[in-house]
Amino acid sequence: MADIVMPRLSDTMEEGTILRWLIADGEPVRRGEELIEIETDKATMTYESDLDGILTIVATEGDTLPVGALIARVGSADEASGAGGANVRKTPATTDTPNAHEAPAAPTGESSATAATPPTEPTRETSPTTADDVAGASDGERVKASPLAKRIAQDVDVDLHTLTGTGPGGRIVKADVQAAAGREPAAGASPPDTGATTPPASGLAGVTTAKGETTEVELSRIQQTIARRMAESKATIPHFALNTDIDMDECVALRSELKRLGHADAPTYNDMLVKACALALREHPRANSSYRDGRLQLHARINVGVAVAVAAEEPAGGALIVPTVFDADVKSLGEIARETRALAARVRDGSITPPELGGGTFTVSNLGMFGIVGFTAIINPPQAAILAVGSVQPRPVVREDGEIVARPTMTVTLACDHRILYGADAARFLARIRELLEQPAALTL
Repeated sequence: MADIVMPRLSDTMEEGTILRWLIADGEPVRRGEELIEIETDKATMTYESDLDGILTIVATEGDTLPVGALIARVGSADEASGAGGANVRKTPATTDTPNAHEAPAAPTGESSATAATPPTEPTRETSPTTADDVAGASDGERVKASPLAKRIAQDVDVDLHTLTGTGPGGRIVKADVQAAAGREPAAGASPPDTGATTPPASGLAGVTTAKGETTEVELSRIQQTIARRMAESKATIPHFALNTDIDMDECVALRSELKRLGHADAPTYNDMLVKACALALREHPRANSSYRDGRLQLHARINVGVAVAVAAEEPAGGALIVPTVFDADVKSLGEIARETRALAARVRDGSITPPELGGGTFTVSNLGMFGIVGFTAIINPPQAAILAVGSVQPRPVVREDGEIVARPTMTVTLACDHRILYGADAARFLARIRELLEQPAALTL
């Protein structure tokens, strides 16, 4: 039988979560047929089989596994029938893992069905979804549940097999158990929180404390990746920031003229920013580089990432996604406008693909549509800088003759990696962006 492993679906992917198998265990699968939905650090992707044969599923829905871990096998009908239970639920990293009944002792009062798990079925230690993540059941049924949910269920006497999980892949989380228990803990129960540094507060079981009732929300794989990467950025990159005000009067006039001429998809100010940044990056290649192991990597292509905020109710679910406009320096302003609209739409409907989210060499983050005047963004590693953009607002400006007039002005802040860009380098780069926006005719060439 041939192995199917967790694929690397993006350049930064380290692990993936199985959301849904599209082919049932024991069913035939053909090369090119959609096989599985996987949540990566950037998006949810459908992975196609590159093999023909009978599918034997190894990893179940909701499992989080590292890239390269075994998730299924494909072989002939005879091989599939002869594979037996020994092949099921096993990864290369866990071949020698103790059997389920040899796992660390469960809390007192755990269902006796867990101890009765067949010894031929190993536990999984390659991801957060381990033996503690699965509650045993009679008739060999296994229920996916987080460790905290399992412990709370034991304390409040809730049968996990009667619940429908709302976590990834139908995983039962703490909120599901609390809802089933009416948010009331069993008498004297105080579910342990092994990862917390504070005592297990009664709020974990739904009891109101001095802070009010506390509800824990599990982050999606994308949100966890954002949290990790931003923490790494602030901890490892020596940031510094420069800001300047840009007179947007000419850009306002250009956009108004394009709309007057009937261009329904007239470029937005953000599209103009993307083009201005791309042209400035071409003139200042150091800003289009990365820092790796004491060396600079100067990139030939200029690929500008555009940060897109996704609301919690949208398919991507409350995240900040950065699709990439590739070769933005050689694309026309109209091409950039159409591409950014299409990318943002795909981000919000959840159809964006990992290739469209990778390869960025610089990022633009715009909060002007929310009325934000100015802010400092966190660098998206390993990029050299990120431009934070505020709103275009009328502000008093002193003309050369001393007259005070109202002009549409925008504040931008450039956050830089000091290992790549020094103050003077960054200042010249930012000044060129300002110059291009204050005289936007060059953006239309």
